[in-house]
Amino acid sequence: MPLRGVNIRNRSLIRGLALLCLAVLWRTSAAGPVFVDADWVSKHIDDPAVVLVDMAADGTQYQRFHLPGAVYLPYQAIVQRRRDGVTLRVDDERLFKILGALGISAQSHVVIYDDIGGLQAGRLFWELERIGHEKVSVLDGGLVQWILDGRKVVATPMIPKPVVYSAKGGGARNNEASLRAVNAARGDAAAVLLDVRSREEYQGEPRSKRRTGHIPGAKWWPWDGAVAFDNGFRLKSADQLQKSLAAVGIDKKDQAIITYCQTGHRASQTYLTLRGLGYENIRVYDGSMAEYTRDRSAPLKLGL
Repeated sequence: MPLRGVNIRNRSLIRGLALLCLAVLWRTSAAGPVFVDADWVSKHIDDPAVVLVDMAADGTQYQRFHLPGAVYLPYQAIVQRRRDGVTLRVDDERLFKILGALGISAQSHVVIYDDIGGLQAGRLFWELERIGHEKVSVLDGGLVQWILDGRKVVATPMIPKPVVYSAKGGGARNNEASLRAVNAARGDAAAVLLDVRSREEYQGEPRSKRRTGHIPGAKWWPWDGAVAFDNGFRLKSADQLQKSLAAVGIDKKDQAIITYCQTGHRASQTYLTLRGLGYENIRVYDGSMAEYTRDRSAPLKLGL
């Protein structure tokens, strides 16, 4: 729609302001910010409605130092291993008990952080969106950026006051993909299977006794390529990420995307990244290749 009555110079200014707004809001969801920065956390760190969750990769890290008031949640607490060795999420009842034990209620604004570029935090973010938790964010850069900024850390463990977590029932996301859904996506030109493992895993090993390679048609977009490890472990800019996604054919925010890795771990971090960019139709294949390769009828492709 033309901007009538506005001269060329003012039109350029308006467009520039619009782009600036998009740059600021690219990591915001309808329910609140997907990502928050250290300044935001500092301003809300004493807010009783905000619960900081530390998911550092090494449990002893939390004992050494963590953000003031943060409770600790190990990654392994929210996954379980099936008899066949496939690792999946815990059931909802178990998850609700874990959240309640951490002092998290359905009204809490949960802010998660880790020390490895969102790799751990992404898993809980995915879970909370799945059950329809309204306010959940991830601290961009996590503990690493917080330390680099010279902000306060403490060593005293936070003992949470347990509550009863009751899911509200509304707002749950259909963000989990089954093996059946993955197989259906292989024949759906509108769907994108996104392999976020390493190049070596994606290519596979022809001489391996195990079934290796990737799901036919899957695009390769490694999870760690989204993280600026040389810049406080923060995510790369929205512009950088969008360009790299476009290079593998992902350029529409409503595209149906299924992320997978080996166990659903890295795939959850990519889910977080895409949600931060404003993508809505994303699902994580929780069983990932650990489950897929057990099905001898499921095809695999070697090479790039």
